[in-house]
Amino acid sequence: MRKFLSGDEAFAEGVRLARPQVISAYPITPQTVVVERLSEMVGAGELDAEYMHVESEHTALAACIGAAAAGARTFTATSSQGLLYMAENLTYASGGRFPIVMMNANRATALPWNIYGDQRDSLSLLDHGWIQVYADTNQEALDLALMAYKLAESEDVMIPVMVNIDGFALTHTYEMVDVPTQEQADAFLPPYVTTNRFDFDNPVNIGYSAGPEYNRYFKFWEHHDTVDSLNAVERVEADFAQIFGRKYPGAVESYRCENADVILVTLGSIAGLARTTVDAYREAGIKAGMLRIRYLRPMPFAAIADALKGAKAVGVLEKDVSFGAEGTVFTNVNSALQQAGLFIPALNFVGGLGGDDISAAQMSGIYQCLCKFADDADFSCPRVSFLGIDSPADELGSATGVAANESEAE
Repeated sequence: MRKFLSGDEAFAEGVRLARPQVISAYPITPQTVVVERLSEMVGAGELDAEYMHVESEHTALAACIGAAAAGARTFTATSSQGLLYMAENLTYASGGRFPIVMMNANRATALPWNIYGDQRDSLSLLDHGWIQVYADTNQEALDLALMAYKLAESEDVMIPVMVNIDGFALTHTYEMVDVPTQEQADAFLPPYVTTNRFDFDNPVNIGYSAGPEYNRYFKFWEHHDTVDSLNAVERVEADFAQIFGRKYPGAVESYRCENADVILVTLGSIAGLARTTVDAYREAGIKAGMLRIRYLRPMPFAAIADALKGAKAVGVLEKDVSFGAEGTVFTNVNSALQQAGLFIPALNFVGGLGGDDISAAQMSGIYQCLCKFADDADFSCPRVSFLGIDSPADELGSATGVAANESEAE
């Protein structure tokens, strides 16, 4: 069935189809619509679930952990400061190997106070043991709701999944979305069954403590299984394509990278503007490409290096900065290049902070910077370049150039 839905509404439809048994909810903009829609579905009898309106985001995740420990399929959602408030419980969920699914509506963190979208909330928590995936469209958001449960609950994974969708750019923007039938969803995602639960007949230790002599083993296997979950991503997406007919590219989406001289790496919904700009540059005879990272944890080192290996210059555009260092995504991409023995010049562009618009002109300017950098390694560009403040991409994009006109990129 085709429906005209916002990203929040699309994700709520995906959660409904997954049949969670416990939903714990605490509102925060721009996530609130998700739990509001789920509340309406439970109230109308469309979804058979225990709906808990708790007193804080910390409690929302704590409730999911308790429900998961009892063997229930669980869901919660949050954003920004709410996600940071959950930080303590993120490691309880991942360390306990509870396959919770949570949607995070990416939003700037305070101070200054700001309700608009950037990705500093989730990117600051990459080390907390959750699988992190970033959606590009409302359709992908809905589909990831289903795939996240199948991935998290796989016996060889058992790791919670955080699905990130850009605040307002997706959460409150409407698109036509294909909503699967419940029969299709049930064929893809069977009822949740686990041995990692309280069992009075066969008692197990949950919420354990481990001293120095054993703790390292728990952390090693948590890391090992997270790395190996890349294989499960491919398996889950293959199953999804077979039932729903929509195929996803795995941990990364490589767009016209095969023979590209310059490639921009990014994540989330800004990839749409990057694709448009790549097409314009290709039409002008310039070999440009775009690489969208979908899964940032587990980090797809090999896939990133393989996509970038032929480039003369690489850029990373992200809505985040690790203050005093560089963009977090930039650090990870550079690590992928280093591990593969690839010494490709790379530039870091930071934009979209606090919901600031990344324009078509700026995107064109970024590609112009990369072209200049590929031809001249002495091209002057800050290691971390803030769009709208100190980036040569602003000056280059403001000049007449490929895809510099806003209307051309829409």
